Amino acid sequence: MKIFLDCLPCILRQVLEASRLVTDKSDLQAIIMEESIKILSDYTRYRCSPEIVSRMHKVVKELTGENDPYHSIKEHDICSAKELYPSLLQFLHQKQNSLYWALKIAATGNILDSAINNNLDIKGCIEEELSKEFKICDINIFKEKLASAKKILIIGDNAGETVFDKILLNTFSNLDITYAVRNEPIINDATVQDAISSGLDNYAQIISTGCNAPGAILDQCNADFLDIFNQADIVISKGQGNFEALSDCGRALFFLLKAKCPVIANKLNVNLNNYVFQYYQGDHEQTFKNSGR
Repeated sequence: MKIFLDCLPCILRQVLEASRLVTDKSDLQAIIMEESIKILSDYTRYRCSPEIVSRMHKVVKELTGENDPYHSIKEHDICSAKELYPSLLQFLHQKQNSLYWALKIAATGNILDSAINNNLDIKGCIEEELSKEFKICDINIFKEKLASAKKILIIGDNAGETVFDKILLNTFSNLDITYAVRNEPIINDATVQDAISSGLDNYAQIISTGCNAPGAILDQCNADFLDIFNQADIVISKGQGNFEALSDCGRALFFLLKAKCPVIANKLNVNLNNYVFQYYQGDHEQTFKNSGR
């Protein structure tokens, strides 16, 4: 998905937030912002927001020496999600359409997003968010795919929601499940270590996409991930960053997310903060190879 003008101030705000997480030196923060603005001014050379975000956050890492500015936030989110896990299970057990609500629980975990709000009162809003139904839900298509599927790939998003995803993955216990995460720390997105910390490795094979951006940009992903991406019977792409990276990818997949910004909401033709589980038809014959980048 191309970068819209409305994306630019949001991206710059994220970088300022990251810089303040790792240093209280205003002079260094100013240098980071100056370098980031230079990158942002050349935004048309980047194909999607995750690509330019990765480049700008690299500036933060290089100038501060901190490889994971959101480390403590991710730890907090995973810990808070673990505390909620029993109540999430109880919520699911009270529902008749368990697959629908397992998907909804996984989507609700998407609210744990430091790129949007790192002061979220998780316990205070989770009950309200769980009660909201999907605005778009292609669950009937999903059930048809599940009937013959053997391999499923989930492309994860933020660290905290990996705990929520365990409930969804448990409904696929008869399938070969792969869960893909970021190659290295970027904002609050999940890495392999974050997924293991949440206990997700008990439910799926955890792999890295090989991509350092907050979205699976395919020509930056490694060969192992691309093999699984091409061969999986079902692919579920979680979160806005993966949607931005994969919405034009060509292969059939499902997008599972909350539309947390007007740009994404407009792209999906839903209202702001609506939940979406949408099937993207794609081109079944298209496959992807690592470019060596």
